[in-house]
Amino acid sequence: QVQLVESGGGLVQPGGSLRLSCAASGSSFRIYVMAWYRQAPGKQRELVARIGSNGNTYYTDSVKGRFTISRNNAVNTVSLQMNSLKPEDTAFYYCNTGPPASWPWGQGTQVTVSS
Repeated sequence: QVQLVESGGGLVQPGGSLRLSCAASGSSFRIYVMAWYRQAPGKQRELVARIGSNGNTYYTDSVKGRFTISRNNAVNTVSLQMNSLKPEDTAFYYCNTGPPASWPWGQGTQVTVSS
């Protein structure tokens, strides 16, 4: 069964940057569309960005121009470079396929943007 392990979160001031990473076990990683999702306190989980097997990307409007998703199929990882962070980016961040998410959720990594 595929396992997802997210890392790279932390506390950062507004305007700062973080780079999130997600490692996935399993041999068929490269054929999947991979995505980053986030869930803020009291809110539903939402799609942040996705990247296809061919490298095509999609970003939700609120992060366009600030976040960059990338993947390395050789080592089964997907990353999210987050720049110009805002307090409203505060959330737990998760990676998964899709949408829809088809693998068991990992533990996520917490991002807190605060001065």
